[in-house]
Amino acid sequence: MNPNPVPERTKTGLPRTIVVVGLVSLLNDFASEMVVPLIPLLLATVLAAGPVALGLIEGVADTVSNLLKLWAGRHSDLHNRARKPYAVGGYLLSNLARPLIGFSGSWFNVLVIRVTDRVGKGIRTAPRDALIADAITDDQAGRAYGFTRALDHTGAVLGSLAAAAVVYWGTQRLDVVIALSAIPGLFAVALFAFGVREQPRDGAPLTDNAPLSWAALSPTTRRYLVVLVGFTLGKIPETFLLLRGHEIGMSVVELLLLWAAMHVVKASVSMQAGQYTDRIGRRPLILSGWMVYAVALFALAFAHQPLMLWAWSLLLGFYFGLTEGAERALVRDLAAPAERGTAFGWFHMLVGLAAIPAGLLLGGLWAVYGVKIAFLVSAALAAAACAGFWRFVR
Repeated sequence: MNPNPVPERTKTGLPRTIVVVGLVSLLNDFASEMVVPLIPLLLATVLAAGPVALGLIEGVADTVSNLLKLWAGRHSDLHNRARKPYAVGGYLLSNLARPLIGFSGSWFNVLVIRVTDRVGKGIRTAPRDALIADAITDDQAGRAYGFTRALDHTGAVLGSLAAAAVVYWGTQRLDVVIALSAIPGLFAVALFAFGVREQPRDGAPLTDNAPLSWAALSPTTRRYLVVLVGFTLGKIPETFLLLRGHEIGMSVVELLLLWAAMHVVKASVSMQAGQYTDRIGRRPLILSGWMVYAVALFALAFAHQPLMLWAWSLLLGFYFGLTEGAERALVRDLAAPAERGTAFGWFHMLVGLAAIPAGLLLGGLWAVYGVKIAFLVSAALAAAACAGFWRFVR
């Protein structure tokens, strides 16, 4: 149990810190989703780059980000250091770099800026997730992570709709839309800096001599992370859905609306799924969500019309809502209180190590053999991970 009392309960039943972090996630994703859905369109139209470049950009950016998460999470555990500065610095770096994507002259420039953006994410994510874990009791974990993910996706909806509105009623220039993302992003930085009060941590802190090794994790944790890496190898960067929509003739506005609709589904499911997993455990929701993902990828292999792409993309949104809070809550369940930052660092780092081969595999298969084979291979990998989770993670 968390030895610290939970202060300042809000109407949500969650501590004030969780609510403020959720609002920061909303604003940051508002900014991010004004940019991310436009990256594949910018590459395909202005910069004349295809799925291989997109896979490389997303894979490298996510890998760099997640490698940093282990360092940042571990560093925030040592000597009970404050976690808040990592979060503030990470949000600030991302929101200064991201608007520059619109002014890129080549796909390599997009890669450099996108990596810088994700460096910010790498610095902030594990300390922020550990800060959440420190502020809640054991019976609130699923609800707290579900709440923050729901607000994160709400921000994504607002960002996508804002980008669609600017394109439809304002300008067709993608660089202008991307530059405007700086406004909500800087509000997010200010809110975290001045609105979050970090909960003090009790117990003996980790020291520099504490070992950081794979063997130090519990057997259940190691099995969970290995299976999660296998599942990640079958995951597709969501931006590939927008590239597919562009290929079958969907307009920029329709693609932004599709992106927003996916996040509506994620936000709608996340909070309820988080509360449910606190009652019945993490395993049923994670396994169910992974199975949904495998089915959706299989169906997307045969989606050649906008309506089909809409249907199966929304099913992917349902998967995210089911699993995101449960996956993080399971990490908290398995981690010792003094090592929560480290545990979240391992979680995010290993997912990131699998991201670059996953993105390159999908992009390469797409370019050489076509979209059908690419999605079928990804679906097979996701299905194999479902079997592994059922067999080895109990």
